[in-house]
Amino acid sequence: MAMDGAGCVTAAIAAGVSPAVALFRSLGDETRLRIVARLAAGEARVVDLTGELGLAQSTVSKHLACLRGCGLVDYRTEGRQSFYALTRPELMDLLRAAEGVLAATGAPALRR
Repeated sequence: MAMDGAGCVTAAIAAGVSPAVALFRSLGDETRLRIVARLAAGEARVVDLTGELGLAQSTVSKHLACLRGCGLVDYRTEGRQSFYALTRPELMDLLRAAEGVLAATGAPALRR
């Protein structure tokens, strides 16, 4: 199920999906996971993310919109620039726990 950029978690919940399922669906995209992992290191602009992750501006913007709709990412403006950051640092604890489960089951770890 594709999640729309207007509110991936909230739209899924409104459609009758449980909050936990909606959260994991929003994290079920490799590009969004890479963006989250990068933002865990500190805030970044879209231009920073495109350069560091090797992604198109439209791709980064679309996934940031989804993550913002999920309430996992927000931004602050400084002049004409927007700086994105994680709103829920404990999200990284969840992803580390997932990596532990993957390691315990012999599955490959999350790609960053």
